[in-house]
Amino acid sequence: MSTISTQENLFASLGLSGADAQKNGTNKANELGLNTFLKLMVTQLNNQDPFKPMENGDFLGQVAQFGSVTGLDQLNKNFESLAASITSGQALQAGSLVGREVLAPVETGYLTPAGSLRGQVTLEQSSPQVTVRITDQTGQLVREMPMGSAPSGNLNFTWDGMDDTGNYAAPGLYNIGVQAIQNDRNVNLQTQLFARVESVNLSGSNGLTLNLDGLGPVSFNNVQQIY
Repeated sequence: MSTISTQENLFASLGLSGADAQKNGTNKANELGLNTFLKLMVTQLNNQDPFKPMENGDFLGQVAQFGSVTGLDQLNKNFESLAASITSGQALQAGSLVGREVLAPVETGYLTPAGSLRGQVTLEQSSPQVTVRITDQTGQLVREMPMGSAPSGNLNFTWDGMDDTGNYAAPGLYNIGVQAIQNDRNVNLQTQLFARVESVNLSGSNGLTLNLDGLGPVSFNNVQQIY
């Protein structure tokens, strides 16, 4: 430990290398590199009181502290690289969803001209009567569809786009509500509708979101199934 070369060998044995710092000449203004650390340490040794030399424990403590800071910096860089890889993977997967249908927990569906809407509900227990009610944006009832009895589990339903008079409803947004009789009372079930993915967004504050046809953004984490 009498020369800088010996000190560098000690640092190398601890997993610290000054090769990059020597290659680049000087450290960046906002970083404490190995060369700067060595200069500070040598200056401290040259100016210490000869009657009160630095204890070995103090020296090793400084080495350990420097190693910890360097290790944390490298760990942060590794996490940043991992996050970038995950985002890239999500982008590739999300791109393949455009044009496909997903099942999402929404209660509003977009009816295309002469089109239909499909959805699904989950019953925690069987029901003697399940009813699907379609209303427009003003709350007016457009169609009521009794589904009969249903066992526990997933129940699929389809609205053909016609109102109670047998005419096609105008294209636009419609609210889909599903009620089931359970334990002698009406229970509103969580409606899930199928919708086509128009585009994806990776830069939102809520992470990856899917823009559904006529409905707007829905978090990818809320998607139940992909078709």
